[in-house]
Amino acid sequence: MAPSDRDLVAGLRAELAAIAPARACDRAAEAAGLAGGPAGRLGAVARLSLRLARAAERTAPAAFDWTAAAEHCRLAYLRGLFLSRGSLSVAAARTHLEFVVDADEAPVLAARLAAMELPASWRMRRGRGVVTWKSTEVVGTFLRLIGAGAVLLELEVRQVARSMRGDLNRVLNAESANLQRAVMAAGRQLAAIEQLEAEGRLGEQSYVVRLVADARRETPESTLGELAERLNLTRSSVQRALERIEWLVLHPDDGERRTWRRASIGRGRRPAGA
Repeated sequence: MAPSDRDLVAGLRAELAAIAPARACDRAAEAAGLAGGPAGRLGAVARLSLRLARAAERTAPAAFDWTAAAEHCRLAYLRGLFLSRGSLSVAAARTHLEFVVDADEAPVLAARLAAMELPASWRMRRGRGVVTWKSTEVVGTFLRLIGAGAVLLELEVRQVARSMRGDLNRVLNAESANLQRAVMAAGRQLAAIEQLEAEGRLGEQSYVVRLVADARRETPESTLGELAERLNLTRSSVQRALERIEWLVLHPDDGERRTWRRASIGRGRRPAGA
């Protein structure tokens, strides 16, 4: 994950840790979610743990009763669980959020999240349970539910920007490939025109073929559509003329004995690009 992404995730955790639940039940639920997390926590999370402990008069957090808890308490518990045992990656245009919990907790947590319409997968990793989301939409919904605000908006803006860059790159790659094919086709056509003219065969062709050949030599970079507009012809007429030119070079012996339309048009030949 790039430094800017790491800073953004750290900012998200700090923002969530700064939330001060107004209800005593929410404070107790968040403290229960924080319990059992690693000792070396982000400073803001460590301060949150101390703040909640003081609010509870330094008593150990009670076990959280998910079944009996109200929705706001469940969200406070999940916020504490994310801060203590959750991780978020937003690198490489993907979003990946996971909780690392005890082995027996993973299927329970996954079932609870699914009941909240936040379906997650779970698996075992080195003896620990890992509950995972890889859906940007689900991750965004979860973070919004547990209180993320400004940092989540920045995350979403980055995701949109990355998606737009990806779409733009795909369009540019497609255009580049089309341009390369057009350049290669124009090169073949120019070589064929020169060969036919050197052999004295170009002048024997129809007026349209000769007209298109002259236009192609004058503007090698033109597309089929541009040639058609310039010559006041249909695009298909220009394409057939260029295909005719290439075909004559490939079939020098019988090129004049066959009718082009019967021999080539309609037989699924690869169109000449431009």
